[in-house]
Amino acid sequence: MRIVFLLSAWLLSFGAVAAPGDVATLDRSTWPEQLSNPTLFDVASRAEILMFARVLLASESLDEASLAQRLGLRTINLDSVNNLRQRLWQRLLTNYNFAQQSCDQDASFCFLVEDMATLREQAAKFQVSDDSYYIKWAEPSRLFHAQYLDEQLRKAALFPQTSSEVDRFGDYERNGESMHDRLFLLTFDSAANAAPDNTAWVTEYLRKANMTGTFFVLGKDIQARLSERSVASLQATYSTQCIGVQGWEFRSHSHWQDWQDSVRRSAELVKSKLPENYVPLFRPPDGQRRPDAEGFFRSQGLQVALWDIDAQDGAGKLKANQSAQRVLTLMLLWRHGVINFNIKQDGVKTAMPWLITQTAPSGIGWEDCQDGFR
Repeated sequence: MRIVFLLSAWLLSFGAVAAPGDVATLDRSTWPEQLSNPTLFDVASRAEILMFARVLLASESLDEASLAQRLGLRTINLDSVNNLRQRLWQRLLTNYNFAQQSCDQDASFCFLVEDMATLREQAAKFQVSDDSYYIKWAEPSRLFHAQYLDEQLRKAALFPQTSSEVDRFGDYERNGESMHDRLFLLTFDSAANAAPDNTAWVTEYLRKANMTGTFFVLGKDIQARLSERSVASLQATYSTQCIGVQGWEFRSHSHWQDWQDSVRRSAELVKSKLPENYVPLFRPPDGQRRPDAEGFFRSQGLQVALWDIDAQDGAGKLKANQSAQRVLTLMLLWRHGVINFNIKQDGVKTAMPWLITQTAPSGIGWEDCQDGFR
């Protein structure tokens, strides 16, 4: 009876979490332990995986009309939503299997999970007791994962009519799902922006840390920079780092008549002026691109570079510390992937160093930008 009561309460709470469009963030100070070694990273990872699985399971109780209302939409693509749910469950099972390999060192949040059925069973009865060491984390985490799930379900509900990073159109499109466990790639949108631009600061920080990132630029911004300064100066700014393109202008490439020219011109410019840094990657602004573009991208030798972990650090969305804590929570949940920062925002100079410092002893790795998306 107690389990039934708890399940009902969780289902009700799932329906009253946040208004559509709210951006998920979690105060990591609610978690009582530092990620001071790989085992403690796994403990926190297991906790976030189970909490997200709990919320994902609860969402399946909503019928199509209720889900549309919850997401603030009139109609939804239910096939796309169900496809997303299936992929999320598979990632959760894979990640929990990785995370439970250290259960012999710390048994916190270790439950019998052998397959999808037992993962769903554990998700259904997952709870944190009132006297638990982790109780201060439990409710904030539930709220975070309910909001984050809403973000993903809404994108799926609109896909493919409104394309986004929530799904791929083919193997020529890459995200971080196939990366190794505990491995992450840093990427930055809107690099080389005229003003404000934090590219020089970030590239210098990464070089000092012996790290690399992939910086996605607009062709018009690179052209503007080259009219102000020498090629050698720009090459020095991006030394040891990677550069991909976002097109000539920051606009949707899904309905723009000249989208092919936008991609081609920007790629040719960067490749000719910054050949040591250029990587054949196109990141669609806001993730919006055409579903029938495979032939074009293959003919250009380009891959579409999506992402898994979004800092949501666009202007006015989240403060720097909120973005950083959001990213860390999603790193614990997904355990590998492509992180996306917006380099126009000053918050990146706070969020990125905090993230790197927090995870330094936790046993994760940072992918070299030359190897990213391969």
